[in-house]
Amino acid sequence: MDRLDAMAVFQAVVEAGSLSAAGRKIGVPLATVSRKISELETHLETRLLNRSTRGLTLTEAGRSYLAACRRILDDISEAERAATGEYREPKGGLTIAAPVVCGRLHLLPVVTEFLAAYPDVDVRLMLGDRIVSLQDDHVDLAVRIGELPDSSLSATRVGSIRRVVCGSPKYFAAHGTPKTPADLARHRCITFDALMSPGVWSFKSARADIAVPVHSRLVVNTAEAAIDAAIAGVGITRVLSYQTEAARRAGLIRIILREYEPTPVPVSLVYSGPKRLPLKLRAFIDFAAPRLRKRLQAAA
Repeated sequence: MDRLDAMAVFQAVVEAGSLSAAGRKIGVPLATVSRKISELETHLETRLLNRSTRGLTLTEAGRSYLAACRRILDDISEAERAATGEYREPKGGLTIAAPVVCGRLHLLPVVTEFLAAYPDVDVRLMLGDRIVSLQDDHVDLAVRIGELPDSSLSATRVGSIRRVVCGSPKYFAAHGTPKTPADLARHRCITFDALMSPGVWSFKSARADIAVPVHSRLVVNTAEAAIDAAIAGVGITRVLSYQTEAARRAGLIRIILREYEPTPVPVSLVYSGPKRLPLKLRAFIDFAAPRLRKRLQAAA
């Protein structure tokens, strides 16, 4: 039995959640995956996984063995990167994750510049609004919007983003412009449900936070839909500042209630740390951070 190969298969099974999903992920037949797990358990003389109709769960021995597998496989990957020169010159592949709109508007232009400047580095750009696990999803770097929890990850802050209330000039001409958050109770609202509740929007004042009841005529699950509906005159919406940039420049959207905006949300580049970074990742961070700061400041 190739123990390193078996360790990698075991880790893939845990990360994928099932033997069949792991087989598809690593391109190995289900029967082979099952055999390798059985051989590994026989070799260790212990059960690593509990199998049931509901899926797989780790045994106590499986949890401790998984942690050891990850350390060993990470050390091997580190040694291979050093041997192939990743610490001597920027080369190889980078996987980068980011929210959809932020990634398309701001990160993608920076990535295209980086590719021109570093011809020996290839980038896989994953755009999606779920928070990815750097380890489980094999991501080198992620753009995160929001406060970061304490973790073993390292982060480089590249800016902040405002949460803005906006509507079309056509809507404000027909229904009036709210002067305070309380005025929203008399208006039709469009809620982007990933950002807030459809029934209550929160604001800041000089004295305290304010929770304002609103009537959401429309609830959507993307910022683009919220902005399109606002442009069409459906009502007033609330999104992140960079999401309105194109519509604002075209005069289709106007931001209101600026003095009541909550504290801006931080934007960070997040990556594994504090171990030594491959030069390709260090090069990207050094290249991207000042450019993203400039772009996000202009979009504020």
